[in-house]
Amino acid sequence: MEQYFLPKELDFEHLRFCLDNYEPEFLFIRLKGSSGGTVKVNETLEDRTLDFRRDTSGLSFLIDAGKVFHFPLNDYDSEQAYGFTLAYERIQPTEDGIGRMVMLSTGIDPYNPDLPEPRRSFLRHILDNHLVEIFFKGRIHLQFHSWFEEPHWKYWTIVK
Repeated sequence: MEQYFLPKELDFEHLRFCLDNYEPEFLFIRLKGSSGGTVKVNETLEDRTLDFRRDTSGLSFLIDAGKVFHFPLNDYDSEQAYGFTLAYERIQPTEDGIGRMVMLSTGIDPYNPDLPEPRRSFLRHILDNHLVEIFFKGRIHLQFHSWFEEPHWKYWTIVK
């Protein structure tokens, strides 16, 4: 899986755009660094509606209008320089028909024609010491935005 950095100042615009234009499959929230431990949310979203609300108290995720998790965003301004990251799940066909996951480093062209089309896209963020992952069907489209650290690290924006 390769990851693409998104500018932090566009976090909530990107989140809104993805929820309005792509099909979310899964919401997963756990403590950062718990590696499968302390899972807070592990929800399948088939036939359900994922939304969020941001106000002065922080950020809340809602499923079918019911709050499932709230982030006070206490450390939001002091956390990492980038915001959400977008990762792609790509499966390379194999002779046995099972396929294998393609693992790439950061900085790869997301539209490289030699790579298989993504099966899923993952929108990820660390908020208040929690890992948030939202899984979407297919490819969430990206466009180059600016340099994070030239020549290898780029910022991308989500586009339709």
